[in-house]
Amino acid sequence: MNDPQLDPGDIAALFDRARLRMARELRGLTQVQLAREVGSVTAASISQFENGHTKPATSTLRRLAVALRVPTSFFAAPARPPAQEQVNGFFRSLRSTSPRDRQQALAYVHLAREFTLELEKHVALPELNLPRVPIEEGQPLRSADIEQAAAQVRSHWKVPRGPVQDVVRLLEINGIIVVRFRVGIEKVDAFCVDFSDRPVVALGADKGLRDRSRFDAAHELGHLVLHGVTGKIGDKATESQAHEFAAAFLMPASDIKSELPDRLDWPALLRLKAKWHVSLAALLVRAKTLGVMSENTYAQGWKALSVRGWRKVEPGSLGNPETPVLLRRALELTEKTGVTSGDFINRSGLPESDIRTLLGRDIIERPRVEF
Repeated sequence: MNDPQLDPGDIAALFDRARLRMARELRGLTQVQLAREVGSVTAASISQFENGHTKPATSTLRRLAVALRVPTSFFAAPARPPAQEQVNGFFRSLRSTSPRDRQQALAYVHLAREFTLELEKHVALPELNLPRVPIEEGQPLRSADIEQAAAQVRSHWKVPRGPVQDVVRLLEINGIIVVRFRVGIEKVDAFCVDFSDRPVVALGADKGLRDRSRFDAAHELGHLVLHGVTGKIGDKATESQAHEFAAAFLMPASDIKSELPDRLDWPALLRLKAKWHVSLAALLVRAKTLGVMSENTYAQGWKALSVRGWRKVEPGSLGNPETPVLLRRALELTEKTGVTSGDFINRSGLPESDIRTLLGRDIIERPRVEF
């Protein structure tokens, strides 16, 4: 863990260029904008700091820390190998998200990994247990292969037949880090980053629908299982495969096929929504995919969803989205070693307000009076 009492000169000597870039991207700033905020450096200088060509002086580091709202010790290199810089995220659509929004969202996920690795020095987290079904180069992935991959993961994780009780908890139990955060980034949907030590799945905090959020989590699992670090990002086929995986993972053919109606029986579909915790839209697609519902009936169903406004808000609310608990509970465990949550974060050198954002609540909460 970084020592917050590190001498400023030591921090300058241990300067980690990747940390400067992460802090800048967390704030959604370009190099030009950061230079303007700091006031005494040029964009060219910041570029050189980030490329590793030069290191900032101690006085410049202090000004960078103020402008970027991070502790000065944040810029000291952690005593472990950094994440590969080329690790990228699986974003749904590269067209609808600006590079800056993607960079900001990715910076939060890099921060989640950093925080996890700090926690792991003090708390034993679940081992990463992620079966991979790599796609062979030039070999098209068929729907049958994806169905089989989803069944393999369920079997490997010993998921009982029927609905998955809690997708987020299942990912966390198997060592995948899940974060749900709201950072005001428009049009960035759920995405994942396949770090070799700890893959991270990021779910948007603004999608308050349990069914859609569960599908998002299963979709990102599909990317990790099928595509790993080699998949094409933002590619239509890649996204379609992850969607197929999510449907097969949440609604295995052997369990749900006999339950699906072949006509537009909305009461029956609403009962299935309540049982499987998936959307009406997902049930319609699954019924068509499994050959239960004809193309024509499916098209009528989709039209009905649009006419009734159900594509935006469906009937049959399932309650709040599933909540990640792994990082929060690990942080609470550190208190048993006599270190408060606030102290732990302070010693880590990570920006506390951003960690609070990742954990989705105030870390330093006053005890409440219960009646």
